[in-house]
Amino acid sequence: MRDTIVIAPDKFKGSLTATEAARAIERGVRKARPRSRCELCPMADGGEGTVDVFLERGAERNVAQVQGPRGAPVDAVYARTGQTAILEMSSASGLGLLDRSQYDPTKTTTFGTGELIRAALDGGANRIVMGIGGSATNDAGTGMLRALGVRFLEASGAEIDGDILDFARLGSIEVDRLDARIAQTTIEVAVDVDNPLYGPDGASHTFAEQKGAAPEQIARLEEVLRHIAGVSARTLGRDESNVPGAGAAGGLGFGLVAYLGAKLLPGVRLIARECGLDKLLDGATLCLTGEGKIDLQTLHGKTVYGVAQIARDHRVPTIAFGGTVDKDAKQRLEQLGIEVVGISPAGTPLEESIRSAATLLEAAAQAAVSIAGGAGMPT
Repeated sequence: MRDTIVIAPDKFKGSLTATEAARAIERGVRKARPRSRCELCPMADGGEGTVDVFLERGAERNVAQVQGPRGAPVDAVYARTGQTAILEMSSASGLGLLDRSQYDPTKTTTFGTGELIRAALDGGANRIVMGIGGSATNDAGTGMLRALGVRFLEASGAEIDGDILDFARLGSIEVDRLDARIAQTTIEVAVDVDNPLYGPDGASHTFAEQKGAAPEQIARLEEVLRHIAGVSARTLGRDESNVPGAGAAGGLGFGLVAYLGAKLLPGVRLIARECGLDKLLDGATLCLTGEGKIDLQTLHGKTVYGVAQIARDHRVPTIAFGGTVDKDAKQRLEQLGIEVVGISPAGTPLEESIRSAATLLEAAAQAAVSIAGGAGMPT
């Protein structure tokens, strides 16, 4: 039986796309085991880089001009294959679109994400796969919903269309103008957290500080999100605020589930399904994955751990390559049967590691696969 090696890395941020990383690993494998069959499956976890994975696999590239997280127009790229659109909220409402001086989740909005969804619907999509990592927002998806026709009203009947803290005056929500196409659209959302909308583990207390919120702002954001959840429950007749992942992307997960009927799914599992990773792993002898940084966060839904779990389901051993590797994460992953290999020699400056990432990854793959081959796997 021919030796089959599945190569399924994420991007190495700042140096290699997922496809470039996969090709570098493949070059190393072919030097060590030239008779092996390599199956490349570049991966993502639903964060930045997800759309690129599909574009590099041949999906159609589309661009929509939308409102950025602080209102300035941005060009958001999304992918389309058939009637399925693959979106990243970060391309419309992401932290990476802002200068650090602009970080402030009391002033940012997901309105552009709603515009991006609308653009996909205008293009004929009836199925949307969305990654929601990398957000700059903490608005419970209210901006997205406004872009799709939902109206948020004060008790006086005046419409609220300002910053998220203005929603403290929310009295009622009208959903009759929600884009009718949503009801005929399947929306699946890749998430890598299970936080509820509010509470000690909710969106505001967990994520708002890294988006620029001061402690007093976090307290106010928490109050507003609780209030939105209460009014939403009265409006919809159900409370979705505790759905695992409702707090993802500053509560965008909540807006997607409660109002658009979306399904929140583990990011790596969802992207793996779309890319056909399970099928590739059937009968494989080895799985190679990797990402730029392997640390303890890797064990909480990041690509390396997710790919290794899927490979384990197929009884395929995994080697994971990292640009940088935290020793505690390496120990934890290896206790779970995942071999971890840092690609940079000790003492290599970070700038040099980034610049030479492809060469380092190729050499690390060649060495690791040679050892794996000598340990009893077919060569």
